[in-house]
Amino acid sequence: MAASPKPRARTSPTASPAKVPHVRVAVIGSGFGGIGAGVRLRRAGITDFVILERAGSVGGTWRDNDYPGCACDVPSHLYSFSFAPNPDWPRSFSGQGDIRAYLERVTDTYGLRPHLRFNAEVSEARWEPAQTRWRVTSAAGEWTADALVSACGPLSDPQIPDLPGLADFPGKVFHTSRWDHDYDLAGKRVAVVGTGASAAQVVPAIQPKVGRLTLFQRTPAWVLPKADREISAVERWVHRKVPATTALRRAALFAIRELQVDAFVRRPGALRLVQQLAERHLARSVADPALRARLTPDYRIGCKRIVISNGYYPALAAPNAEVVAAGLSEVRGSTLVAADGSEHEVDAIVFGTGFHVTDMPIGAKVFGASGRSLAEEWKGGMEALRGSTVHGFPNLFFVIGPNTGLGNSSMILMIESQLNYLIDALTTLESVGATALQPTAQAQRHWNQRLQHKMERTVWNTGGCRSWYLDGAGKNTVLWPGSTSSFRRATRRLDLAEYDLIKRSAVASVSAAQEVSA
Repeated sequence: MAASPKPRARTSPTASPAKVPHVRVAVIGSGFGGIGAGVRLRRAGITDFVILERAGSVGGTWRDNDYPGCACDVPSHLYSFSFAPNPDWPRSFSGQGDIRAYLERVTDTYGLRPHLRFNAEVSEARWEPAQTRWRVTSAAGEWTADALVSACGPLSDPQIPDLPGLADFPGKVFHTSRWDHDYDLAGKRVAVVGTGASAAQVVPAIQPKVGRLTLFQRTPAWVLPKADREISAVERWVHRKVPATTALRRAALFAIRELQVDAFVRRPGALRLVQQLAERHLARSVADPALRARLTPDYRIGCKRIVISNGYYPALAAPNAEVVAAGLSEVRGSTLVAADGSEHEVDAIVFGTGFHVTDMPIGAKVFGASGRSLAEEWKGGMEALRGSTVHGFPNLFFVIGPNTGLGNSSMILMIESQLNYLIDALTTLESVGATALQPTAQAQRHWNQRLQHKMERTVWNTGGCRSWYLDGAGKNTVLWPGSTSSFRRATRRLDLAEYDLIKRSAVASVSAAQEVSA
């Protein structure tokens, strides 16, 4: 007997569609940037906001990157929010699990759970000029918002090279940020592609268990020893009982990092001593002169991000490891062909090839006042005013925007500066009775001209390397050419002279007039 058709829901011909919820602020991402934005918004008395997260939990890059050996290369007490000190860091350089747990605690402590919307990947964010608001479309629904905060972060979307034959590789393939924990590497022939921080952490973690490890090295990294140790129970007890000691430890770490800045941005020649330390570290760790030669960079230290590791060199010097001093160029079945023509049979490929940094994927999803996407506006290279706002995109604020990255210190310091700028912008709008603001084209142009002028003498531009800091045209659109203190000063207050203000009443009246004339 055929099943009876289900009755259709009755709809009134005059029924209106479900109302789209409106919030003052919509935040994209729940890593350090998004969680920090939520905390700062609440502390400023702004509670009408949502945090849209594409995954099922908070953590951002520290949720996604859970590969073996994953840890931070910035000291723990500096890699944390100033408003949420953690006296219980277990090590001087914390692992991925401890950092992710810290972000979960901050989320709970500051009451952010009600604001979070998980599995809400944003597919489009479009500025609606007539309504002076953003319309945000996500997998979990639609919102409108007065302001949009992009806290996606630059290390969120993995980059895998488009290699001939890769799609037909019969073995296992994954990126370090999408680690397959169900796949057992024990006894397998494993290729690691890349020599950045992720690869340098993965290699010593998996080398003892794999049958054969082949590292495809397009460019060797400068490696310094890692001064990592367990933080004793006594130290942690003192930090809990006397919070000022935690603040003092953070201040000391901050001062040391700030003192190093000058060598990176003004006097690259001063890095010679650091390079000698790296050379001694390599000499002590690798006895084979041929291998040592392959692992010695031909560019100045600091040009690429410096790797810190005690286990990377010994792992590569192990009998079951091989360093191919050439990039991977082709895949033929289970055979990997290097740029030097050598062939290597493997069972699995692990890509430690970084992320879409200079071409942020969020750019293709955000559409400004002209209807053009951010990606289109940035065809000539990413640009923003003070790393935070973009001409033509009213009330769009970046956390970790263009040229706010660091080559030697904690990104949390930069994030907090941008959050200060965000809150000042929102409170300024309220105080002057405006609805939205956008930087003038002139202010944005002058800011970036000065910034790129400073960039010319940095080690990142003069060190003789090609790094992920540079876009396709060789322009450094990632790093800040100065100290974290100078960036904090630059973002301490919003300067209205750099902005055009938009008032809803003016836009609404223009819109109404257009409708009448039509």
